[in-house]
Amino acid sequence: MQVCDVCGQELLSESEVRSHLARVHLGPGPPCPFCGFRGGGYDQLRRHIDAAHPEPGPQSSRPLGAATAAPGPSPLACPLCGEAAASAPGLEAHVQARHGRLLLATAPGNKQLYECPMCDLVCASPQILQEHVDLHLEECSFSEGINVGDLELARQLQEEEDRQQRLEEVKKEKEEFKKLQRQYGLDDSGGYKQQFLKNMEREVNRGRMQPFEYHKRKTDMMESLAFGVDDGKTKSSGVIEALCKYYQNEFKDVRRIWLSVGVDHFSSSLGDRGWGCGYRNFQMLLSSLLKNDMYNDCLQDHTLIPSIPKIQSMIEDAWKEGFDPRGASHFNNRLRGTKAWIGACEIYSLLTSLRLKCRVIDFHKPTGPMGTHPRLFEWVLSYYSRGREDGAKVVCTSKPPLYLQHQGSA
Repeated sequence: MQVCDVCGQELLSESEVRSHLARVHLGPGPPCPFCGFRGGGYDQLRRHIDAAHPEPGPQSSRPLGAATAAPGPSPLACPLCGEAAASAPGLEAHVQARHGRLLLATAPGNKQLYECPMCDLVCASPQILQEHVDLHLEECSFSEGINVGDLELARQLQEEEDRQQRLEEVKKEKEEFKKLQRQYGLDDSGGYKQQFLKNMEREVNRGRMQPFEYHKRKTDMMESLAFGVDDGKTKSSGVIEALCKYYQNEFKDVRRIWLSVGVDHFSSSLGDRGWGCGYRNFQMLLSSLLKNDMYNDCLQDHTLIPSIPKIQSMIEDAWKEGFDPRGASHFNNRLRGTKAWIGACEIYSLLTSLRLKCRVIDFHKPTGPMGTHPRLFEWVLSYYSRGREDGAKVVCTSKPPLYLQHQGSA
């Protein structure tokens, strides 16, 4: 809806507003503020007021709206909008200030005026109106151009911020991945040989190892790696026998103890300290299997305990044969020359490739209060206690030891 500026009447469109102004307010000219007479224009209205409503005293041309007030304090009313004025000068000031634009229509020589559809300006000719409207359109285009530019700038800034955020996330992921690689020995910091030499050099620098001992141990280590056989320097034999004797004489209140078949213990060395537990556990398991004649056929080519680099090569060979492709991809199909941690799945692949029957039992969550694993211990007890029993307190079974692994370690 559109509203007439003069009388406040609501109309449907701009064209109806202009028609209303011409018909109601600009038709035959403004009415006389004293008697309602309508003349043909502004000059005629002035002549009418001077003639029909003269002021006392000398005759003179007075401003529009200047009239002799009727007795009493009754206010004068605007002929265009009806607003009251206290005096004739006040009424004239009101008409000129509020409706001067409309009164121009009655000025001599102005047959038609053209109102801007975008503002309140009234133009005397179509050409002036066209130029004026063109200025409006240019201003709108310029404003829109600024808005489009602002939007484009905002979009570019947002894209740049998103790109920087993605780069930061990728950088953080790479750093976390490298941290995990270092933690689990999957980086390029070297393997058993590099760590062995580095730790021996550190021992020499600290005065804990003499240079001649360094060279001797280096020679032994290189020979061990060349043949793929563990040097046996961390090996402890007779573990099960010692445990059997100990439990026979101690723990009087214990009813029964089960022990695995004989096994040799292998501890870490300067070359695998901090990451070699999975390989050392395999060496212990293999030492037990070699003591059992039923595995001779499967292990006829592996009668000696392999070194850690040799075990890494054996696991890689198992992967090449197709064992555990998912696990192989975790290590990028490479263990040699790394300090990668291994666990039960890698040992399963290795033993299976040697035609040894084995399986992995996964207790993936605690089965007792406070993170305990009673079902795990029940399974271990069942594993060792199955078979004939002679009632002895210490039972030395023919069962191989178990390869146990907890989260992140073996």
